[in-house]
Amino acid sequence: MDLNQDPFAIFAQWYERAQHCGLSEPAAMTVATADASGMPSARMMLLKGFDAEGFVFYTNLGSQKARELRENPQAALCFHWMPLERQVRVQGRVRQVDAAEADAYFASRPRKSRIGAWASKQSQPLEGRFELEARVARFAARYAVGEVPRPEFWSGFRLRPQSIEFWEQRGFRLHERTRFIGSEDGWRGEHLFP
Repeated sequence: MDLNQDPFAIFAQWYERAQHCGLSEPAAMTVATADASGMPSARMMLLKGFDAEGFVFYTNLGSQKARELRENPQAALCFHWMPLERQVRVQGRVRQVDAAEADAYFASRPRKSRIGAWASKQSQPLEGRFELEARVARFAARYAVGEVPRPEFWSGFRLRPQSIEFWEQRGFRLHERTRFIGSEDGWRGEHLFP
């Protein structure tokens, strides 16, 4: 891998290939966070956008991940595209997207997903499935006609990378690893031992 390449351009090429290799969900990524005490937590999420400013995902602001990101605004992402024998790891600082960006993305979601966002109290205890279904019915009735606005408790986060590491499987477990470290002067690439 050329150490002078833009890591976002490399990611875009790899992501494009992942979208056409037969994966049912190429946008799936592990998002790892940690609370104020440093206790880590990881879950699968979907990448909803990326550009030179970072990688974007959305969630209920009452969720565990959102609470942890407020306490400790750092996170790590991991994409694993097994059919391609490739992985990308990203680490950096996280900030909430602005309201206009969150509104635009929310408006692009299917109507049922927008109603689901209103109905879900993500990460909160649930007495039973009926409670969730009743909430869905209540919000479906409330927004039976017209637009479904974005709830104030639902938004996105952008992880601005400090490092992006590309991993490709090779024979004899001598995998190729290339890491790019970000700074105010741009990106510095380095090859790593497997």
